[in-house]
Amino acid sequence: MSDHAPPKPYVWRNPLSVWGTASGNNEAPSTRVPDPRDTWQKNTAFKVATYPVGRLKYFLIWPHHGNRTWDRTRWWPTRRNLLHVKGLYNRKTAIPEKKILDRRPIYWVLSLILLAMGPLLFPQTQMNALLTAGATFGIFAAINVCWTLIIGTASIFSLATYAVVGTAAFVTSLLSIRLGLPWYALPPIGACIGLAFGVLIAAPALRLDGFYYALLTLGLNELFRVFFTTSKQFGAASGGLYGADSFISQNWLPLTQSMVAYYASLCLLIAALFLFRFVNGKRLGRILRMAPEKHEAFAAACGVDFKQARITIFLLTSVALGFIGGFYAAQYRGVAYSIFDFQTVLLGLAMITIGGIGRAEGAVLGTLVVIFLRDVLLELGPWRYLIIGSAMLGVVLFLNNGYFGIRRQFNAWRAKKQGEWRSTRTEKGGETLPEEATESNDKDALYFRRFDKVQRDYLKGLITSEAIEEHRRQPLGQHSEGLERILLYFRRAKLEDKYALHRAGPQGPYKIIAFSGVRGVSPRLVDDREFGTLDEAYHAVFMRRVHDLLES
Repeated sequence: MSDHAPPKPYVWRNPLSVWGTASGNNEAPSTRVPDPRDTWQKNTAFKVATYPVGRLKYFLIWPHHGNRTWDRTRWWPTRRNLLHVKGLYNRKTAIPEKKILDRRPIYWVLSLILLAMGPLLFPQTQMNALLTAGATFGIFAAINVCWTLIIGTASIFSLATYAVVGTAAFVTSLLSIRLGLPWYALPPIGACIGLAFGVLIAAPALRLDGFYYALLTLGLNELFRVFFTTSKQFGAASGGLYGADSFISQNWLPLTQSMVAYYASLCLLIAALFLFRFVNGKRLGRILRMAPEKHEAFAAACGVDFKQARITIFLLTSVALGFIGGFYAAQYRGVAYSIFDFQTVLLGLAMITIGGIGRAEGAVLGTLVVIFLRDVLLELGPWRYLIIGSAMLGVVLFLNNGYFGIRRQFNAWRAKKQGEWRSTRTEKGGETLPEEATESNDKDALYFRRFDKVQRDYLKGLITSEAIEEHRRQPLGQHSEGLERILLYFRRAKLEDKYALHRAGPQGPYKIIAFSGVRGVSPRLVDDREFGTLDEAYHAVFMRRVHDLLES
């Protein structure tokens, strides 16, 4: 005989029977239910180990404007704001604040101020060389900003950029020498030449695309190089055409001439940046962002006339490139044949590729890197071009959109790795991870998820064979305490993916469906099985919910 007496059967007592308000049985045999406080104390006593998850994204935030009217300064003549500022309410400090979401205008202003202060920071021993390189940088950066409008925004792979600049420079230099035109007339005449050149090569852009148009424009660049180098009128014997009028007087000191050339090129760069801003940021740029490469058919189906927008941008940039060609002739009193060289075209491609195609800041950064290597680090000799080629090759192999695309590429890679790391630690319906908690402003949702997890952990202990058998015998009606707790949890589930029964006929059969939770979206069929009676269908739904609970 055993010394242990058999356990007494557990009897559930209706707590309302004390006041005489209970309906149904006052007592009923049931299964023993664990105390919910044990599960709660077990979860609250456990301290989750926390780990550093990286720094939060830094934003410039300052106090709100209070009761005053919020005056938003805009770019004239557009309606775009100078800064992308968003008003928000800080739930921690209970104070309204303003947050700058796009800090690029601030970086642009600081960079231009640094360039303007460059002559004050240059060492005296290299002042003249750095000023000369800075003047070259300003002109080439302006050319590349316009070029990135053509390749990036308009998606026209044209290699005739330096052909437009060189043709405008040669023609305006010849007119200044032969007709005595003053220097201030050369840039407008160059703009007219650029417009004519743009009309000439814009028509093939409607018929040719990609590689074939690039070959055509590269052939035009070589054609104009041969024409000007073999023409006696354009200085075939002297290596270039010089003698045009200039805004830089030859009577000035060499340092003064370099200083004026530097600041004039900087002003030209600022003008090119404004052109990029008003073309890429307004209607033309938005139209072409709706019609990226390989998605033109979809844009055309939406009524977007992307071809006209591309040709318009191409003509505008051709006018700007012609203006730069006239400015080039006015600053250097002429132009050399090297502007048509294939080496110049390749260096220009390296400039916009290193920084990032389609971005003004990328064109400026790439130009700065290439000009610094080519014109300042002269002691490196031919290694300079090897370094430029290696930088360009590294960008093509490892970066998506130049050096200015590193941040977005890194954020995408970090988000991917973050998702993979979270997927190894997260669980279906589990608590919020520590790094996820910092991304949510609704802290009530965090507490609800934790409470829901604790409740599911407790209900998992109530899923027994006795409870399942009890529900099979009697899906509806009064149940034991444990089964009633499980059913109450199932009943208050969200409508999304909630199970229901679909009756095919007046007497059945029944199938299990799941609601979408979205108005206007039909429920989906969960299982092909059919159930002859309503009780069998109720129990099948119960078993599916039990399966989902145990998997969470």
